[in-house]
Amino acid sequence: MNVSEPTPDDLARGDAVSEVELSRRRYRRGQQLRSVAISLASTVVLVALVVVGLTMSPGWPRVKETFFSAEYFVASFPEVLDGLWLNLRILVVAVIGVAVLATVIALIRTSRNPVLFPLRVIATVYTTVMRGIPMIVLLYLIGFGIPGLGLFGRIDPAVLGTIAIVIGYSAYVAEVLRAGFNDVHPSQRASARSLGLTAGQTTRLVVIPQALRKVTPALMNDFISMQKDVGLISVLGAVDAVRAAQIEVASSYNFTPYVVASLLFILMSVPFILLSDWYSERLRRREQSGGVV
Repeated sequence: MNVSEPTPDDLARGDAVSEVELSRRRYRRGQQLRSVAISLASTVVLVALVVVGLTMSPGWPRVKETFFSAEYFVASFPEVLDGLWLNLRILVVAVIGVAVLATVIALIRTSRNPVLFPLRVIATVYTTVMRGIPMIVLLYLIGFGIPGLGLFGRIDPAVLGTIAIVIGYSAYVAEVLRAGFNDVHPSQRASARSLGLTAGQTTRLVVIPQALRKVTPALMNDFISMQKDVGLISVLGAVDAVRAAQIEVASSYNFTPYVVASLLFILMSVPFILLSDWYSERLRRREQSGGVV
């Protein structure tokens, strides 16, 4: 079909496409092709420069042998992958725990009930303190402090690490949720109450759904960060992917197992990073088009 002719969609709608519009379409197509070509060329040039810079470095042969050895990659992969399953199990439990605890904290902080004033103070102090403590320090405090009390006997390091992850990230997620709750216009609550909904029903059916749509990109970023920080439980002795890599390195004196662990964590994070980018772009387009977010 000639590019100057109307498209089938145009004919189906009965639209008459002017020559000016066709010219604009051809120009936009040309600009898109030009942008793609420039992007590919710049990417190839950048990759070539990086590869040449690495291979021409005096120490590259030793670095390649120490960090990118195919032999040690294959040998350590099963053990590191087995450790990753522990990270995944902890992540699932931590996500559920953070979701519940953070939601409760956010609801307490946004409540105006005078009876909950002491809990609001505690929640405020909690979020302030926990966001100021580095995660690895919190892991040490929980992982070695709770067993030091001698109240519960021996506790699995994975359990202690999960508790620390939940306590730490609940503070961050609670603040994100609180911002979302406060961003819902008061008229939404007033309208729901005027229809006969109780305060609890208004929060559950009106406020929370709207707030979650607004803060979903931020929540996804927190989730991606949590995926990485789950690997810090290795400092407590839990044999996860990072700890398994450390054991392999200690026996072989080759750092390739760390690269294996890094690649596995990247593969675990990439789908959620792409999902977060897609959803953020979707929200942006809906806002620009005047749609309901």
